[in-house]
Amino acid sequence: MPARSSLSRLLCATALFISLPGAHAAEDASYGPELEGFSYPAPVQKFAFTSQKAKLHMAYMDVKPATPNGHTAVLLHGKNFCGATWESTIKVLADAGYRVVVPDQVGFCKSSKPAHYQYTFQQLATNTRALLESLGVRRAAIVGHSTGGMLAVRYGLMYPEQTTQLVLVNPIGLEDWKAAGVQSIDVDTWYERELKTTASSIREYEKYTYYVGQWKPEYEKWVQMLAGMNRGPGKQIVAWNSALIYDMIYTQPVVYEFPLLKMPTLLLIGEYDNTAIGKDLAPPELRPRLGNYRVLMKQAAQNIPKATLVSFPKLGHAPQMQDPDAFHAALLKGMADAR
Repeated sequence: MPARSSLSRLLCATALFISLPGAHAAEDASYGPELEGFSYPAPVQKFAFTSQKAKLHMAYMDVKPATPNGHTAVLLHGKNFCGATWESTIKVLADAGYRVVVPDQVGFCKSSKPAHYQYTFQQLATNTRALLESLGVRRAAIVGHSTGGMLAVRYGLMYPEQTTQLVLVNPIGLEDWKAAGVQSIDVDTWYERELKTTASSIREYEKYTYYVGQWKPEYEKWVQMLAGMNRGPGKQIVAWNSALIYDMIYTQPVVYEFPLLKMPTLLLIGEYDNTAIGKDLAPPELRPRLGNYRVLMKQAAQNIPKATLVSFPKLGHAPQMQDPDAFHAALLKGMADAR
């Protein structure tokens, strides 16, 4: 476990402040490469640091409760999500007394999009730990959704003493797609694919993967949030970082290390999820076997030593958005039980 002095040498950090109240997204809007023009549900600050010989920054929200309970929750977003997509969860946790820290990882949303960066979950976990140290957060519950679940696992493996609990919300990486037989593609091919992203393609994918074929008007702002960066003036650097990140996700499985997790781990899983990176690249006969969360969630619960599984039989990849009341009731209970 790196000492604070080691992190300080690696990441020379300062914090800058900007305020962007109220999440919204206009249809057909264009946003900058750091999601300029899109507002978040709480004030956004920037954590500046040096990593891999580049000056970078992570955007984050730090929401303090009116009546603190003495605990901190760190919310890690997924690949097609941002800190802002934790909107309702931030409020629920803060109302329950938690300090809530919500970063955008490097390469995502309002954070830096470097031209060259070796993306690893270890690096993102190191960046996140440095941010938390700068805020004086010694220990926290780490809540990760989707790709954020893979990052949460890596964070817990690297910083077990600083992790009071893991909460994995429909994490991806419950299987090794490469080992299963999904075709590998290089970063340049990922980049060409990402350049073709549109609001329509995002909406179609999210409808059938995140929301079980259902659609509500409130989901549209999250479509436009992503599409706005992809139609904006920085679309090339956005697509390039997205390609690098997809390569990281595909080539760095965490599933084999589940038995090494030491902290209580709450699995909150929408059973209708079918997410699998590169599923469209797999042979047709393999695709139905990928992303089977009804099977994967049970395997994960068996392989993680202190796991508690709560599933949502009618929900998909984003239970916190599809049924926030049921999700937050389970989240609050599971977090209280682990304290």
